[in-house]
Amino acid sequence: MQLKGVRWWVIALIALATIINYIDRQALSVLWPSIAADLFPDESAYERNKIYATISVIFVFSYAFGQAIFGKIFDWLGTRLGFVLAIGVWSIATILHAFAQGLLSFAIFRSILGVAEAGNWPGATKSNADWFPAKERALAQGIFNSGAAIGGIISIPLIAWMAIDNSWQTVFIVIGAIGLLWLIPWVILVKAPPKTHPWITPEEREYILTGQKHSETESEEDEYSPTTAELLKHKQSWGVIVASAAIDPIWWLFVVWTPIFLTDVYNMDLAAIAQYGWIPYVGAMFGAWFGGLLAQNRFNAGWTTDKTRKLVITLGCLIMLPAFVLMVYPIFLLIGKEYESISIVLTMAVILFGFQTAIGNVQTLPSDLFSKKTVGTLAGFAGMAAKLAVAALIAVVPILTRPDADGIVSYMPVFIIGGSLAIIAMAAIWLLIPKVEPVQAKN
Repeated sequence: MQLKGVRWWVIALIALATIINYIDRQALSVLWPSIAADLFPDESAYERNKIYATISVIFVFSYAFGQAIFGKIFDWLGTRLGFVLAIGVWSIATILHAFAQGLLSFAIFRSILGVAEAGNWPGATKSNADWFPAKERALAQGIFNSGAAIGGIISIPLIAWMAIDNSWQTVFIVIGAIGLLWLIPWVILVKAPPKTHPWITPEEREYILTGQKHSETESEEDEYSPTTAELLKHKQSWGVIVASAAIDPIWWLFVVWTPIFLTDVYNMDLAAIAQYGWIPYVGAMFGAWFGGLLAQNRFNAGWTTDKTRKLVITLGCLIMLPAFVLMVYPIFLLIGKEYESISIVLTMAVILFGFQTAIGNVQTLPSDLFSKKTVGTLAGFAGMAAKLAVAALIAVVPILTRPDADGIVSYMPVFIIGGSLAIIAMAAIWLLIPKVEPVQAKN
């Protein structure tokens, strides 16, 4: 049996896994009002936000640790077994949320979820390097990243709808079971890498393997595969790590705090959040596609990897900056209060459009710079650094947004930090990666 376009089926399954990943992680933010009322009835709204932030920081720290661990796991086990381990564990952890009784149990189950969910990103990056030629990797990464956006679009109204007629415990059990079902098509389809896969056509196999070589005469054995210590001696590696640590908190700022921000500043209830909260992720979805298609278009036009990656990453960051200014100074409020809800979520959509335009190309840099044997390791370290930065930002949000004496909440300092991070990400790419090309061993 032979199947055309096996690589696209593989990336489609990974995108579906990413959708499930985001449904599982977003459930807590949507269900938090119900959970807080049930488990923390005597706490004030501010104290409940602090508890939520503590649980979220624990999740992100676990996620950071998991990215470093799963980067190595995917390099050792390969993508087939790596994804089985990652999604199997995170689905069980999601189900366990239904049995949480307080801060400690939520922290334990959330930490297990964080470690396992982290595997999705180095796994997807390594799958991209395994299954796609260099010129298609940004598009493949964009398809995979759009799964995160689609997960954000789906999760808020879906979970809110499920919670209307079901307890929050039931919601966690149902969405956890969905992830376990995903394992069935994955194990059936991903039997082997492209070189030995029994269903792939000879033409597709040749197209993939030829397009992965850094030069026509290079073999897999000739590729530079540094040890971890050697890898961290290259400034290009630190360019990837610093850029990831700068840009990733922008995404997580909205993933973790959007429902609470809309409640604190714009007084939206759960119904309004379900109505508007998914809109920013539409921008993210289009940004993921745009970034991938733009990169592929430039490659087809004959541009170099260096010129293409830097253009798309810089463009994405520049798109975010004026939108962050609007978040700090919401001039749309001059139009009229009746437009504030749609205006603020559309501004957030522009930020996430720019973020996804850039991030897909940032995530392909490990495979542009190093061999397949090292991609997972560098992607894991970059992911770990990014999540440590995310944890720091999440931890300070309650402090920066504490109500003043009049009870007014302002997120202005948070959005100023967000715009600054976009600038840092651009600087890391341009200064630490002089040229996006295969790194050579140091003499």
